[in-house]
Amino acid sequence: MKLDCEREALLQDCQLVAAAVASKDVKPILRHIKAVAQGDRCTLMATDLEQGIRLEVRSPKVLKPGDAILPASRLLSILRESTDDRLTIEADAERVMVTGHSTEFEMASEDPSAFPDVPDQADKKYHEITAGVLRTMIRKTVFAAAKESTRYAMTGVLWELEGSTAKLVATDSKRLAVITGEAHEVGGHDTKGGQHLVPSKAMSLLERNLVDDSELVKVSLRQNEALFQTARALVYTRLVEGRYPPYKDILPKKSAVKIPLAVGPMLSAVRQAAIMTDDESKRVMFQFAAGKLTLQAQGAATGRSKVEIPIEYDGAKIDINFDPVYVIDLLKILEVDDPLTLEMTDGTRPALFRNGPNYQYLVMPLS
Repeated sequence: MKLDCEREALLQDCQLVAAAVASKDVKPILRHIKAVAQGDRCTLMATDLEQGIRLEVRSPKVLKPGDAILPASRLLSILRESTDDRLTIEADAERVMVTGHSTEFEMASEDPSAFPDVPDQADKKYHEITAGVLRTMIRKTVFAAAKESTRYAMTGVLWELEGSTAKLVATDSKRLAVITGEAHEVGGHDTKGGQHLVPSKAMSLLERNLVDDSELVKVSLRQNEALFQTARALVYTRLVEGRYPPYKDILPKKSAVKIPLAVGPMLSAVRQAAIMTDDESKRVMFQFAAGKLTLQAQGAATGRSKVEIPIEYDGAKIDINFDPVYVIDLLKILEVDDPLTLEMTDGTRPALFRNGPNYQYLVMPLS
């Protein structure tokens, strides 16, 4: 295989693919990227056996077709540090040569036939979602997924697809993010009777490949795996096994109090108040009163903070304690002028933040 490449474009594509390269000791070959050059096209592939990606590269001119294994880490370093606009990559089963105007790098390679296959297309049954909509949905949910497994499977984002609606759900048992978006069903595709929990790592890999807001993404959910296809990329992943918690049971049906909030001032106030929290007291008290929100925190060894901001509220006083990280995580993924409403019953029950009609973020209070 021999390619003439535009260095910067190839660097960007290799960075996208490298996110799927194995980080654990599975098989040594999985620490590399496979390149397949045919005709006037070149495809890059990476997998850790749990997830994988196949990406059509934009820039190379194929001088000689073939398959090759490219050492991911060192190739990325070469592409980042090189000062050449174009590079030549020539590889076989034994070595990889990267040549520039005044540089030459030689690396060991491996037999490309030993590299596991990555699917090359989605199913005939799928949902289509606009990339811009999907990227927003991922960004507003994946951060709330659990980092470690518990008795429930929560280390990912739950997908529910039916008709013209897509719903993504994420929780770590202390907070819950739910968002719906418009989708188009093709071939009778839906998730009825199944549970499709996509790992957080795969969701992040997919998000990085959603670069054109207007393009349509094909989403195929199978019994144990999922495929996401864009114009240039196909992302594959196994699903998280286990039972997802009954999240619908904890979403409040109605709330006694609804308070509109300004995202920008709220984020600044919470961050300021949180300065005085410590490991033993990871909490900020939110005191809602007529026309005013007061945030207070106190740590045994750190000190005390008090921050006040005006709000549009004229009801009875309500005090509620939150882990500030959970509130900040929400506010920082919203736009400064996004609509945001806090719905509560009292200071002891879960509080619900609403961002428009399609996004809900539930936070458990601290006692």
